[in-house]
Amino acid sequence: MLILAFDTTAAACSVALWRDGETLKAEHAAMTQGQAEALIPMIERLLSECRVEYAMLDCIAVTVGPGSFTGVRVGIATARALGLAASKPVVGVKTTEVLAAAMPETPTRILAVMDTKRGDLYVQMFGPDRSPVSDVSVVTLEELPSWAGPDPVTLIGDGAALAMTVLGPNATLSAADPLPDAAVLARLACTRAEGAETLPVYARAPDAKLPTGGGRLRP
Repeated sequence: MLILAFDTTAAACSVALWRDGETLKAEHAAMTQGQAEALIPMIERLLSECRVEYAMLDCIAVTVGPGSFTGVRVGIATARALGLAASKPVVGVKTTEVLAAAMPETPTRILAVMDTKRGDLYVQMFGPDRSPVSDVSVVTLEELPSWAGPDPVTLIGDGAALAMTVLGPNATLSAADPLPDAAVLARLACTRAEGAETLPVYARAPDAKLPTGGGRLRP
């Protein structure tokens, strides 16, 4: 199976071309903004270097959040547009699942932690086998110890170091990359049904809200 996978939900732009268990080519660039401008050139560069055309792909994989609101929208919109143009299925995978799947084998639970940059954290707990045992949630640092519980846990994600400051001696920081890897995304997408859910996962209510009366103009 030949899969084009990409992530723009965190502080990077990551693209990979993956075939039957092997990463043919991957590119990863750290950036806090500008993913919308960087993504398509990165995709085109990888496809060109590997001499792959869109028609040759079996599917397109994308992370659906949580993460940066703009980054989530950029990734999903691009995947849907490319899938529609090339008549290819699009597979969506949660960003936290990609983080957990990048972990080496561990006997402890795995906690994927992403910094929301708004004073709290996106979190999701996984078992040692990397299967999810909670939904994605938003918690403050003060709430995290109670939410995570007392059992040993290994942390991964760009919010992991911050989470370590409150979780105590039962928490271990993973040495794996704290940002999502598109090659890991492709590996997960290979096991998912074609056309898996690509709705965005925001995990929190929007900051912008309609005013009283639904925003109607005054008479």
